[in-house]
Amino acid sequence: MIKESVFKSFDNKAALETQLADRIANQLQEAVDARGKASLVVSGGSTPLKLFELLSKKAIDWNDVYITLADERWVDNDHSDSNERLVRNNLLQNRAASAKFCGLKNMYSSPYEGQIMTTEQLTHFPKPFDVVVLGMGNDGHTCSWFPCADAKELEHALTSDDLCVAVTPGNAPHARISLSKAGILASRQIYLHIVGEQKLDVYRQALADNDSSEMPIRAVLDQHKTPVDVYWSA
Repeated sequence: MIKESVFKSFDNKAALETQLADRIANQLQEAVDARGKASLVVSGGSTPLKLFELLSKKAIDWNDVYITLADERWVDNDHSDSNERLVRNNLLQNRAASAKFCGLKNMYSSPYEGQIMTTEQLTHFPKPFDVVVLGMGNDGHTCSWFPCADAKELEHALTSDDLCVAVTPGNAPHARISLSKAGILASRQIYLHIVGEQKLDVYRQALADNDSSEMPIRAVLDQHKTPVDVYWSA
């Protein structure tokens, strides 16, 4: 059993997205004011699209904000499955167009070959990351930590001190590169952004046990290093 941390429930997506965008923008600006720059790690998928739009319009010092991804499919940046493409089209717009973005995909033919370069490209990012926004799949995966992945690859993602790891999901398309558990937890604040009754059921299921190999989101929920606020709406 995992002890629940902060769980914020909203009646609708719009209320959640408005409050979460305000919270993230405030934290990024506070980081810029305190340390001269801020860092933001975001996830792909359809859930955060409106959040991205709202955040992109916030009047903060985006020139000093560094943005990267929690994970990425190893596809070209103009591919429809590219998280970089999604972030460029939805977050790096409006006022946020001046933010400093670094994607995870590079020139190598596979994430196994490219992970060292990706790690090197992220060395200039402000760390600990100021804000990390994660999603969660119905199988309990987050980032590219899939329960259907090779057991050794998943274990490596959850135990390695490396910032980035390469993963090939068993049941999902494309090889991936992902921040490791150590990389994700090296942050000041994590938000888990989930929507719908099915995701709430998955979240409750995740809290019921500690086995991260069965539901990798537990690796984020079952720790005391970094605060995790769960934002959920129906």
